[in-house]
Amino acid sequence: MHQVTPRVELLSHTPDALSVIYAAFRQCYHAGFVADMWPRLLSGAISREKQADFVAKVMESGHASPIEHVSFTFAAAGVSRALTHQLVRHRIASYSQQSQRYVDGSDFNYVLPPAIAGNAQALARFEKCLSEIKHAYREIKEQLEADGRGDKAAEDARFVLPQAVETRIVFTMNCRSLLNFFEHRCCTRAQWEIRALAGQCLGLCREALPAVFALAGARCERLGYCPEGAKFTCGRYPLVK
Repeated sequence: MHQVTPRVELLSHTPDALSVIYAAFRQCYHAGFVADMWPRLLSGAISREKQADFVAKVMESGHASPIEHVSFTFAAAGVSRALTHQLVRHRIASYSQQSQRYVDGSDFNYVLPPAIAGNAQALARFEKCLSEIKHAYREIKEQLEADGRGDKAAEDARFVLPQAVETRIVFTMNCRSLLNFFEHRCCTRAQWEIRALAGQCLGLCREALPAVFALAGARCERLGYCPEGAKFTCGRYPLVK
């Protein structure tokens, strides 16, 4: 049983992502058929700089639906079940998560909240609780196996596992969903763990597709004011522009 920290990897994204988005945008305003333009996009006859500039300007107008044609797939490890319960609320997206039915949790790793790590009494109680849970899981699993549950024992023993337990997940979002994800989860009011995950994902997206993600992040950073209202603002930005 070990403490873990988040690790995010970009597994893949739509090939020729910038050109796909450029073509989709152009089809909205172009009288011709963008498939005839496609070889020029791939050959560089229409430069990437021109494509990026066009995409950025159209997005500034609020026209964002064509970016849904491009998606990114991430793999995340060292994250808690508490995080993934928040993550899977985001739509439109696809998720494939490590199963506690089939993966033995006898030696689970865990995520340690910074506030608990900084409080000696809370940390001692947290670690004691995790140790108790680990032993309880093993005992319940062994008792169920002895009672004939066999490979199904983990399916029931997992009910004692905490939200701190590490999980691993693969998730895919299109660019528009990612922008929404970053707006909510890069905010300083977001829970600390999913905010860290969002920050890593945003860095990978900015590197892969800056024309779309250069200005992505918390809404206040793009708007120049806080849209959360007086009750929820963190104070970084004024409430009105």
